[in-house]
Amino acid sequence: MMPHIDFDEKPFIAIWETTQACDLACLHCRACAQPARSSDELTTQEAKRLIDEIAEMAVPVFVLTGGDPLKRPDILEIVRYASDRKVRISLTPSATPLLTREAIVKLHQAGLARLAVSLDGPTAEIHDAFRRVPGSFQWTMDAVRWAREIGLPVQINTTITRHNFHQIYDVIALLATLDIALWSVFFLVPTGRGQDIGLLSAEEFEQVFAILHQTAQRALFDIKSTEAQHYRRYLLQRRTEARRQHALPGEKLPQLMPSMTDDGIGRAMGINDGKGFVFISHRGEVFPSGFLPLSAGNIRQQSLSKIYRESPLFRALRDSKNLKGKCGDCEYREVCGGSRARAFAVSGSPFAEEPCCVYQPKRKVQREETGVACD
Repeated sequence: MMPHIDFDEKPFIAIWETTQACDLACLHCRACAQPARSSDELTTQEAKRLIDEIAEMAVPVFVLTGGDPLKRPDILEIVRYASDRKVRISLTPSATPLLTREAIVKLHQAGLARLAVSLDGPTAEIHDAFRRVPGSFQWTMDAVRWAREIGLPVQINTTITRHNFHQIYDVIALLATLDIALWSVFFLVPTGRGQDIGLLSAEEFEQVFAILHQTAQRALFDIKSTEAQHYRRYLLQRRTEARRQHALPGEKLPQLMPSMTDDGIGRAMGINDGKGFVFISHRGEVFPSGFLPLSAGNIRQQSLSKIYRESPLFRALRDSKNLKGKCGDCEYREVCGGSRARAFAVSGSPFAEEPCCVYQPKRKVQREETGVACD
């Protein structure tokens, strides 16, 4: 359950790109990762100062990502330091020969709270073609098994693209056998190498939403979406319809506000790029998300808290009045707001409307039909 957080003061999720070095060459990689590490990465001491800030801000979720965090020789020291500072830490390693059982055991002993690995297809053929390294699928399967053997919670990340759109049900069937805690479903933002992969249509987004909603009714693991903020709108619409169907004749439905526990909406309510979410690059640049390449500052020059709270970019992204197009008209804009990263990638503006949403806001429809805005 997500505690109440003032997103003007601190994020719910902070992600640090520990390195861009990685031995995979994934089709969708936003960072265009390469095997060699950069000499300009945050040092161990700079990483610890960042962790000190995360601890002082009491950010609930801190994720170490990459590239591949295991390419850093100091990763165990960093994880241990974060754990000692009472920072709940997750790590997203790449499925390569570096991800051994011994590495997972050491990470767990150092205080890692959750291991997150990617699974982008139900078979080695599909997954490995996406990751472009033979054997990645089996390394992923082994890592999940090793983590569960030692009691380390596992999260599976799946990026939905045209590459695997028609295998979603097969992926879900495989996930049901893996004893995972969370399935995090990423929806493509066309940036980095992902610019060469076709976006799903708005109608196909709705199809995936329906599958996720159906799966959530029976799955033993939680489901969350990334860069598909309008999945919350979909869930709220389904809940409203269910209440309407079960309402007594003449009964007035209550004002719909998502609770903290229903369908996982509450955990994500209102979170968006720069609003409850912050991304720190391997060089210390602070972005609204890893998929929105607009820097608001660098932690080598300013504190993370100052950048997050005071930068004009972050402040503007947190103000829904800045949303344009149908996102600005939408009655769901406070709980959704559309992907600011995808809007930027497609239109060049982080405030443009979500390009992959079928919903037509009531105010927009009425204005088009009558010329009168609906409040």
